Amino acid sequence: MKVPARLTWKDQTGATRVASVVTREVTDESVFVECETRTAIPLYRLVHLQLEQAAQGHDALPAPLRDGRVLSAVWHVAPTRPSTGTPGGYRLRFLVDPGHRTGGAPETLAGRARLMAVAS
Repeated sequence: MKVPARLTWKDQTGATRVASVVTREVTDESVFVECETRTAIPLYRLVHLQLEQAAQGHDALPAPLRDGRVLSAVWHVAPTRPSTGTPGGYRLRFLVDPGHRTGGAPETLAGRARLMAVAS
């Protein structure tokens, strides 16, 4: 699902950074985004992902994205593009209360281990 969005985060100096992105490969727990600008975000950096207003509330989106802005962690950095020298994109893991996931069931340790194995 391609949806325009915006990432905001604090860099190592504490300055607020913003990047325009396009979502790809959306799941209930994560999303892959491609940056439209030459932006390098470190692995495990906390970011806020916010979909453009027109896309919010769409039924095909996971609950965290329908609610507007969601805190996420950079879970995987795609290989660097030779043409720009910047990453090809980022896999973001949603950081939401387990009780608020789709279905309302808390995430188990076994489930978390399976997700981590799939993500690596």
